[in-house]
Amino acid sequence: MEKPSSRTAAVQEFYQAYLVQQDTAAFIKSVTEQYTIGTLERLTAQGSRLTRRAAVLALGLVGGYESNSVLGRALQDKDRGVRTLAENGIRQLWCRAGNQQQRQQLGVVIRLNTARRFDEAVVRATELIETAPWFAEAWNQRAIANYQRGRHAESARDCHQVIEINPYHFAAVAGMGQCHLQLRNHVAALDCFRRALRLYPDMEGVRAHVAYLERALKRKGKKQ
Repeated sequence: MEKPSSRTAAVQEFYQAYLVQQDTAAFIKSVTEQYTIGTLERLTAQGSRLTRRAAVLALGLVGGYESNSVLGRALQDKDRGVRTLAENGIRQLWCRAGNQQQRQQLGVVIRLNTARRFDEAVVRATELIETAPWFAEAWNQRAIANYQRGRHAESARDCHQVIEINPYHFAAVAGMGQCHLQLRNHVAALDCFRRALRLYPDMEGVRAHVAYLERALKRKGKKQ
């Protein structure tokens, strides 16, 4: 069995301590004292499963939106643990674009959606989009609110904008599939769900939609 290098041994040690102690602050302190963001990014694709898990967890906690593509690629790692940590981490990164004020505005929109105050969420998300049109998560949150309001075509357009800005946003791709499903465009829905699984293969609900739509379209083809 290959011994870990000194570079990877430390991050593995920090990760194993975190698993036992569940002390996030201590893990962050240890990692940031020893590693740069660039090194952590490289370790997400190198070394043992434990090294990759540790690096992905660390990036999710301390990385900026600039690490989005790195965690996006980790969503397809051969290890399910890495993929799960990458999903949790990348969702956090999506909220870290922009400046502090813009992130606070996004937080308001997220809370409004959580409280099911969807009309207000659309208004606040639109205000944020007008000042920061490159903020993909603002578009995504408006897509969520529009979907819940039954505005499926508008939600699909918002999802499309999310993906244009952030091609790793598997949730928006899956969301666009849900919109097309509601609009009874089953071919487009299937295409979206397949694309979402290519980005992140562990979405079992999406996989079920793919299986259902493939069967439905096959039956429809036979009848024609």
